[in-house]
Amino acid sequence: MSGVSSSRSSKTFKPKKNIPEGSHQYELLKHAEATLGSGNLRQAVMLPEGEDLNEWIAVNTVDFFNQINMLYGTITEFCTEASCPVMSAGPRYEYHWADGTNIKKPIKCSAPKYIDYLMTWVQDQLDDETLFPSKIGVPFPKNFMSVAKTILKRLFRVYAHIYHQHFDSVMQLQEEAHLNTSFKHFIFFVQEFNLIDRRELAPLQELIEKLGSKDR
Repeated sequence: MSGVSSSRSSKTFKPKKNIPEGSHQYELLKHAEATLGSGNLRQAVMLPEGEDLNEWIAVNTVDFFNQINMLYGTITEFCTEASCPVMSAGPRYEYHWADGTNIKKPIKCSAPKYIDYLMTWVQDQLDDETLFPSKIGVPFPKNFMSVAKTILKRLFRVYAHIYHQHFDSVMQLQEEAHLNTSFKHFIFFVQEFNLIDRRELAPLQELIEKLGSKDR
């Protein structure tokens, strides 16, 4: 088992989205990483002084996509058509896929299929220069915040699926600390800027409360 774990941990589900080195967004990402290292996540997610809110949300959204991409990449062999015929987060929550363009009417599909649709869709948004401009001075579009909220709402569903359906595999791979830290960072970030509706967070409400209470 130990022989495969090193290669497994570097595997991502989709190609990693890179922020161009030397750009202002790259500097922001470095700032985020440095403040994360301090251990105070509540502080680390706050908008740095003098920075643009849209840009801060864009940089972090790319980072969360990369994190979830990597986390899901570690358990893809356990998330199959047979093990997860529907995309769910526990017995009470089931998700059907629609993206509003290619698939307008929500379809019921397996979790691996749903997550593939979802991550491909997110990747397409992140690669769209009109939505996520990487060049300095190019303004963010008026609908940026609503697109970012939809991306984060959908990324949350991947965390929820992993926690509810695959936590045993995560523990077996000794990835639970990595998953918990990533999710805690994600939740503190969306709470700081009120980016996901409380009802959407319901599948992991207990965990969210537990992570929050440890930090008070």
